[in-house]
Amino acid sequence: MQSDSNSPYHIASTNNDSNSGKFLIPRSQRRRFFIQFTLMTVLGWIVGGIASIAIEKIILESLAVTAAQQSAIFVTLVRFLSNIIFAVVFAADQALVLYRYLPGWLWILATSLGWLIANTVSTAWIGYISSVALSLNQTLSPEAAIIFGFLSTIAYIFSGIWLGICQWLVLRRYTADVWWWNFLPSISFFFISVLIGLLSLVQDLIPEANRTWIGQGFAAVMLGIIPAIGLCTLQKAGRQRAGNNTN
Repeated sequence: MQSDSNSPYHIASTNNDSNSGKFLIPRSQRRRFFIQFTLMTVLGWIVGGIASIAIEKIILESLAVTAAQQSAIFVTLVRFLSNIIFAVVFAADQALVLYRYLPGWLWILATSLGWLIANTVSTAWIGYISSVALSLNQTLSPEAAIIFGFLSTIAYIFSGIWLGICQWLVLRRYTADVWWWNFLPSISFFFISVLIGLLSLVQDLIPEANRTWIGQGFAAVMLGIIPAIGLCTLQKAGRQRAGNNTN
């Protein structure tokens, strides 16, 4: 019996179980988690987008005959409300998969807040860059258009840091060495920008009605795949591993 317990197979099996317990997502569950998280992210993007557009349209059209609808501040508030609805639905769909590994309500709170901040910051910077371009009071040369487009893309990519920071505040309580997560959403935004750029090169080959859906599909998939990969590499915090070993 003693020789069996010291066999290479037994030792390897014990080491695999020990290593698996170190990760937030156990190795045996990673494939299922990756697929589920990506699918739920895409679903959240679609459902959240439809819900936010519907709410915004209902509110604005129902008040179309009043003076309130003419207020730019009111329209801005309605659009902010629709962004909140989108962010909460999007985050909640991801939390339906993540709740097995960390508190789902914290993920919803962090992701919703981070998305709203990132969206607000990127919109503000892109709007400012566009206003600078318009202030030139002349037709932009192709070189200038490329420069301003590049600056807008950079502003969009770096806005993802705000989403990363908010999610990091949650993940750092349950995982170790997770500082790099602050930049992970920006990586997602980078690949989204690259794919949208490639799509623009072949847009003449795609029916106009389908271009937006394809672009949105690229965005949803990237926002699911890259964080899913990142989550599968995270290790549990030391105190949590110690608690599991004592149990």
